Amino acid sequence: MLFKKKNREFQSESLTAETWRRFRKQKLSMLGLIIIIFACVVSILGYLITPDSSPYANNQKPELHTKPPGFTIEMLMVRKNQEPDNTGWFEKMLFGKQEEHTSVPIFDYDIMENFILVEEYTGNKVNNGTKIRYEMVDVLYPLDFKKPIVYDTLERKVSFYTLGNNDKITKTLEELRNELEKNNLVIKKYHLGTDIIGRDLLSRLMIGTRISLSVGLVSVVISLFIGIFLGAIAGYYRGTTDTVIMWLINVVWSIPTLLLVIAITLVLGKGIVQVFIAVGLTMWVEVARVVRGQILSIREKEFVDAGRALGFRNMRIISRHVLSNVMGPVVVMAASNFAAAILTEAGLSFLGIGAQPPVPSWGEMSNAHYGYILLGKAYLAIVPGIATAVLVLSFMLVGNGLRDALDTRSLDETPIAAS
Repeated sequence: MLFKKKNREFQSESLTAETWRRFRKQKLSMLGLIIIIFACVVSILGYLITPDSSPYANNQKPELHTKPPGFTIEMLMVRKNQEPDNTGWFEKMLFGKQEEHTSVPIFDYDIMENFILVEEYTGNKVNNGTKIRYEMVDVLYPLDFKKPIVYDTLERKVSFYTLGNNDKITKTLEELRNELEKNNLVIKKYHLGTDIIGRDLLSRLMIGTRISLSVGLVSVVISLFIGIFLGAIAGYYRGTTDTVIMWLINVVWSIPTLLLVIAITLVLGKGIVQVFIAVGLTMWVEVARVVRGQILSIREKEFVDAGRALGFRNMRIISRHVLSNVMGPVVVMAASNFAAAILTEAGLSFLGIGAQPPVPSWGEMSNAHYGYILLGKAYLAIVPGIATAVLVLSFMLVGNGLRDALDTRSLDETPIAAS
């Protein structure tokens, strides 16, 4: 019986190409990777693609509380009496942008002469809302009230000055009406409904993706830096150094992770930055143990002895030659730790000691709405929970796929008959 590598009879592949080829064959792992890429795109674009682009998607409309998915409402967009916000697209993408209009949910409206009369939306079966009169020019433009607004009833025109503009603007009432109906009376749809204080649930869910991925990324970077450094030093030098570091590892290992995170969070205070540090400082132990074990077996290899014989310093041998041979298991563990960090952050936020309102953390969203599970609106708490579960599962699938793809013992060979 002869053996040859499938579809690679006369070519060789790099380790990266070989790993990617094996990884692509695992459909579930590829699905997890696609979900992670999609979540990263949503996280990066942020407020550029959210229906509510205000900071933290915190545009509250109490009269629209707990509306069902697909709910639509007509809004009157009243221009705020302030100069235009010149926030650029990049700043908006990162931090959001304060809205230039105040959106007023309305049940009905009537335009008469130079004003619009609206009935505010209350959400009751019989609306019976307050009727409010708005001047059309005040709805459309940021006015300079230090200068007079002049109405010409015969010509049906109005003259006014806007903020930062010394030139008088004259418009007919018909022009104002057409402009108002075109730009300031809009139909808004809430694709996932609204939360208990009338915020867009979809927007907060999308920004929550950024919070979860940020916690995972920062925590994994912190844990890798500490874990690789201590694990490499312990495994390479052995002796007393190894004993001291292993004692520290065992002490930290013996403390329940969630309890340690809660203790660190209480010391550092509540907030998203504290969560970054707390989760990162509790996840390095597993990394250190794996790196130490790998280096203990590698340090006796011939290429390490050759480096010593050539007079290379120990840190050069560790950083350039030893660590490069242990990164496979570390990458797999990083994917697993990423999932654990997301889950830990969600748990902390659910308990109220993680990200603080109005930061839209998935755990905080579930905590704020879990009481609605028994009130026929369980989706308010379940949707953020499903998002957390899907993202965590995706990282676990990718981690399993990387483990199998980096396993050199799994030979991709196909038997062929001898000729």
